[in-house]
Amino acid sequence: MSQETDVLVVGGGATGAGIARDLALRGVDVTLVDRGGIGSGTSGRSHGLLHSGARYAEADRVGAEECLEENEILRDIAGACIRDTGGLFVQLEADDPDYFDEKRAACEDIGIPVEELDGDEARERVPNLAEETVRAMTVPDAVIYPSRLCAANAADARNHGATVHTHAPVEGIDVDDDTVTGVEVGGDVSDTIEADYVVSATGAWAGKLAEMAGIDVEMQPNRGVMISVEYDDLEPVLNRCRDPDDGDIVVPHEGEVVLGTTSVDVDDPDEYETDQAEKERTRAECGDMLPPVEDAPEIRTWWGIRPLFAPDEQARGGRGISRGFFLLDHADDGVENMASIVGGKLTTYRQMAEAAADLACDKLGVDAESTTADERLPHVEDPAELDAVVAEFDGQGPTDEDVVGEATGTE
Repeated sequence: MSQETDVLVVGGGATGAGIARDLALRGVDVTLVDRGGIGSGTSGRSHGLLHSGARYAEADRVGAEECLEENEILRDIAGACIRDTGGLFVQLEADDPDYFDEKRAACEDIGIPVEELDGDEARERVPNLAEETVRAMTVPDAVIYPSRLCAANAADARNHGATVHTHAPVEGIDVDDDTVTGVEVGGDVSDTIEADYVVSATGAWAGKLAEMAGIDVEMQPNRGVMISVEYDDLEPVLNRCRDPDDGDIVVPHEGEVVLGTTSVDVDDPDEYETDQAEKERTRAECGDMLPPVEDAPEIRTWWGIRPLFAPDEQARGGRGISRGFFLLDHADDGVENMASIVGGKLTTYRQMAEAAADLACDKLGVDAESTTADERLPHVEDPAELDAVVAEFDGQGPTDEDVVGEATGTE
């Protein structure tokens, strides 16, 4: 006996859980499935930076504006999913001063609040900041705890009628007469789900899922390393003020900092080699900004896979330019009731979810607007309750495992 739903969302990361939440708030019957726990893919293995938009300001105005808008929304709705640290862009002696000036001017033009500090002021703000610091500028970056964010979205979806299945991998997609007629789901579901519309929010795995429906979605998975080390004296996020490169972000936690990251294309998001040299390079480069972290004791290391859309990467020429998101309506590929959303950033997950939900509602004839920018996520005022939801959805990822569970004593 099959299960029926209006919309099936495949992929329980931030975007997929956000889509389920958005649709449920509009009164749509939605089912969310993930092959692992909620947030177990890319979202839970990120560096956990809530972008202000400054990283992209001079290269991609639209992307920077999106980040700034979503940064402000998440501060309002996400509570303990966010830690408001502020951020600094740091120019060292080896860095191009024109790049700093261009970034600052772009930030000011967009409306990203910035304040320039000379080297002494920056070192006063951040103890142990490199002596080679020429100047810095403050930006409204912050830290995301993605395990909490994903779980809160899934919980709100469920609170509004959604069905959420973890450990439920998609094993096949049945297509008949240009329409998905059933999705074979294994694991804890072990059943066929019949949906009027299917949304793939599977990130780097979008190509694999689309192939089950006879659709070609060309992804370019890209790995990056994150290293958490002992360090308890950093408040703002540190960004190296240069063209994006390895080891140019340091993200503060309590008693730890996360060093990141690298960018290496891989063939398969499930099976890829890692490289000790990337870890060493990341430590050294981050140490150029904050010398004590280069040799600080390692707590944990993880690798994340970016869900890059190959045609966009080829057009852009690779790293260094902001990566937007793409909503692919597979009616254009001969499958009328399926879409994939790919690319993007954790910071803009809610906007991505709204776009996908808008498309699904349009296809289903549902006349309802998104309210996710105004509706506060559940449990976010009580970290213990929030972390209990993370545990319920088996949603713990490495990015924030030092934080999540502290309130419940389960860390």
